[in-house]
Amino acid sequence: MSTPIGPTDSSLVPRFAGPATFARLPRTDEVAKTDIAVVGIPFDSGVSYRPGARFGPAAIREASRLLRPYNPGLDVSPFAEVQVADGGDIAVNPFAIKEAIATVEASASELLSQGTRLVTLGGDHTIALPLLRAVHRVHGPVALLHFDAHLDTWDTYFGEPYTHGTPFRRAVEEGILDTEALTHVGIRGPLYGKKDLEDDRRFGFGIVTAADVMRRGVDEIADMVRQRIGNRPLYVSVDIDVLDPAHAPGTGTPEAGGLTSRELLELLRGLASCNLVGADVVEVSPAYDHAQITATAAAHVAYDLVSLLALTAKKDR
Repeated sequence: MSTPIGPTDSSLVPRFAGPATFARLPRTDEVAKTDIAVVGIPFDSGVSYRPGARFGPAAIREASRLLRPYNPGLDVSPFAEVQVADGGDIAVNPFAIKEAIATVEASASELLSQGTRLVTLGGDHTIALPLLRAVHRVHGPVALLHFDAHLDTWDTYFGEPYTHGTPFRRAVEEGILDTEALTHVGIRGPLYGKKDLEDDRRFGFGIVTAADVMRRGVDEIADMVRQRIGNRPLYVSVDIDVLDPAHAPGTGTPEAGGLTSRELLELLRGLASCNLVGADVVEVSPAYDHAQITATAAAHVAYDLVSLLALTAKKDR
């Protein structure tokens, strides 16, 4: 195995200089083989309220300049363990949701076929569906851990079945999720009706509310989630609005009473023993951000997801 090419050395090139790849990593076309690719999908045509997540990947990359090579929270140097690279953006049609979904699915499938694991930067939550389709082709039905203020298992918006509020209902209907291992974390806020919860339970989801995390604590919740997941292949989807607006104001559908960034990162670190096969971080809308608060949180979440994937890849070797 060749030595991975790591980020630009910040002792030689200041962090505020040079191309804004994720964590200042090389591009995929600058390395022979990519074990983990960080890929952007600048798409937000599926949003139901505030747009702007199409600019999320660029904002997250810019905020990631300060990330460093060693992750003490997971005791891993991900960029030294495996080859991590920035795969650029998947360019999708902003005027045709179904076409955009097909493009994402095809592009993700091509990368996965090369043995590359993906951490995807959104973009709105619509993109989770084609990403899950692509992962399913490789791993079969996967466990899903979904961090979000919202269920995202609604049926349609204005008669449209593919939006940022519907991806996981479609995924259950298509049989690409393991319905014995589906969990939402961080759910809170008003719903359209009690039927929303009834439908969600029928699909197989367990719900951990933001209040549950506050009352029961991170360690207990992480243990419960690990038991539910077991050794199944796991996909993690993080809507940044799982965080309280104090920690993530730059998002399209903010809800009061959310997780802190510390709680979210510690919950992710609790997955170190799990078989993570893919992940996304979505719904960063920088026009509503302040001082890069949201983008910084998303960059650190993506960094921990890359670190978790590096641990999985290391175990697989």
